[in-house]
Amino acid sequence: MASFSAASETSPAASAWREWLAENGPKLLLFARQQTRSLEDAQDVFQDALVKLVDKLRSGEFVGGQESWMPYLYTAIRRLAIDLSRKDDRRKRREDNVGADIEEESKEAFHPWFEGGGSDDETRTQLEDGLKELPPKFAEVITMKIWGERTFAEIGEALGISQNTAASRYRYGLEALKKHLGGARRRGDLSI
Repeated sequence: MASFSAASETSPAASAWREWLAENGPKLLLFARQQTRSLEDAQDVFQDALVKLVDKLRSGEFVGGQESWMPYLYTAIRRLAIDLSRKDDRRKRREDNVGADIEEESKEAFHPWFEGGGSDDETRTQLEDGLKELPPKFAEVITMKIWGERTFAEIGEALGISQNTAASRYRYGLEALKKHLGGARRRGDLSI
């Protein structure tokens, strides 16, 4: 990718690529974060997906124009995250079998999913917890719809489901998230 960066400084296409990545990168990284177990894994998966796209573009194998990049990347991120999760699970089982002590999971560092001055830490934490408690099929649709700004048709294509199924998962996920946040408000854990 270093050669791509060096060549990109003089190429108008590279300038367009950087602009596209600056606009869409945060959305894709958020989706990757939702699909993985840590920020570092999300960054790795996101980078691997970008490398796959660039390789396909360079070799001429990519079908579709720039409008097809986002669906491709959502699908690639999801698949890479699944592969990484399986690999990590196999490694953990091997380590457990030989008696390795895994404390890393209990000391998970705080890596906020959402950053911004619009919401306080308490609200952000409640929202993150609510999304983590949702079934993954609902959480990924909500993330892609709200923060990824994708249509239900695009979400359906990326996840291999119909657009109606994507819309239903979005609706059910929001209902469950609303119940979670409502419960936090009633308990006094949330001040909104």
